[in-house]
Amino acid sequence: MLTTSFELPADVLRMRQNVKWRKYGTDVLPAWVAEMDFAVAHPIQRVMERMVADQDYGYPERGGNHGDGTLVAAFRARMASRFGWDTDPALILPLSDLVQGTFATILALSEPGDGVILQLPAYPPFHEAINSTGRRLIPYRLEPGSERYGHAPGSLADLIDPTTRIILLCNPQNPTGRVFEHAELEEIGRIAIERDLVILSDEIHADLVYAGAKHIPIATISPEIAARTITITSATKGFNIPGLRCGVLYFGSQALKQRFHNRFPARVLGSPGITGIDATVAAWNHGQPWLDAVLEHLDANRRRLHDFIATELPAIRTLMPEATYLGWLDCTRLGLSGSAHDFFLEHAKVGFSAGEFFDPAGHQHVRFNFATSRRILDQILARMAEAVRSNQRG
Repeated sequence: MLTTSFELPADVLRMRQNVKWRKYGTDVLPAWVAEMDFAVAHPIQRVMERMVADQDYGYPERGGNHGDGTLVAAFRARMASRFGWDTDPALILPLSDLVQGTFATILALSEPGDGVILQLPAYPPFHEAINSTGRRLIPYRLEPGSERYGHAPGSLADLIDPTTRIILLCNPQNPTGRVFEHAELEEIGRIAIERDLVILSDEIHADLVYAGAKHIPIATISPEIAARTITITSATKGFNIPGLRCGVLYFGSQALKQRFHNRFPARVLGSPGITGIDATVAAWNHGQPWLDAVLEHLDANRRRLHDFIATELPAIRTLMPEATYLGWLDCTRLGLSGSAHDFFLEHAKVGFSAGEFFDPAGHQHVRFNFATSRRILDQILARMAEAVRSNQRG
C-alpha cells in the first residue's frame, strides 16, 4: 500500500510520549483524541530544530518585536489570506490554552446561574466550562438530516430567557463536522443582537474544511455581529501541534475586550511560550502546502469511512463531515446493552471517544478520529466489522 510522506506507522506512533497512543494498551488501536497520526510540516520542524540547536530558550524577540508581535502579524495575515477577514491588532489576545480562554470568557461575561447556549453534541470541555462555573447549559440540538446535521429552523430564539448571556458556537462543529453557512450564521448573529447576547465562536477547525464547503468566521458577517463576538482559534488542530500550546482570542470590538479585561486582566491568562509562537508562525506563514496534502489524504479517509459503514456496517448511521477529521457515529441500531464506546473497546480493541461525553444522551454514539494512515484506518474498520458480526451472531 502506498503511503504519503507524512504518514507514520503504528510502531513509531507507539513510541511517542503522547496521550493518544499511551492511554490504552498496545492491543488497542486509538481513534479518539483530536490529534493526527502524521509528521508535522517541514517549516514547523525546522524552527523547532533551530531552537534546540541554538539553545534559544530565553525571552523572545523576533524581527524587532516581542514574540507575541510575530504571532499577531501571522494571525492577521492568515485570516486575511484564508478568509478575507481584516483584523485589528489591538483586539488580538495571544494565549496558551484555548480551553482556558473559553472558561475565562464565560466567567467574565456571565454570572452564576446565567444561561449559556451550547450546540449538542459538543466538545466535552465546553460542557465543563459551563457546568463547573455554575452556569446553566441550554442545549441547542443538532439533528441529523439526509446529508448533514442542522438545527431546526427558528429553534434558537425559543431557548433564550432573560438570564441567557452567551451563545457558544463551534464552527466547524466538533463532533459532527458541520460547516455553517452564511444564512445560518447571520440568523445566530441577528438573534444575538436582538437579545443582547455574546457569541463565543470556537473556530479551531477552520483550516480543515473540504471542497464543497466554506468556512466563514461569524465575525465577518457584519460589524454589528462582530461587535459582540469573541473568536477562538489556533494552528494546533490544522497543523497537528496541540502540545505546543498557542492560540488567539479575537475580540470583535474594543468595548467587548474591555468588558473581558474588567474581569480578567491579560496577565491572569498568561501568554504562549516561544515554542508555540514560532511553530504557529511557521505553520500559518509556510505550512499551507503540507496542509493541502493532508486535506487530500483526510478527504480520502472520510470517504473510505463513510463508504465502508454504508456497505459493511449499515446499522451504524453516520453523515460525511464537511470539515474536521472526526466522524460522529450513531450505533443505536446495533442494539448494544451498554455504551458503544465500551463495546468497541472490549470487542474490537478500538478506542473511540465516548459519545456520552459530548451529549448526556449520546451513549450509543462514538466519535471516530480518522486522521491516520490508510493502513491503520483499514485495520480499525475491519476490527469494527468483525466485532459487530460476532455480536449479531450471539
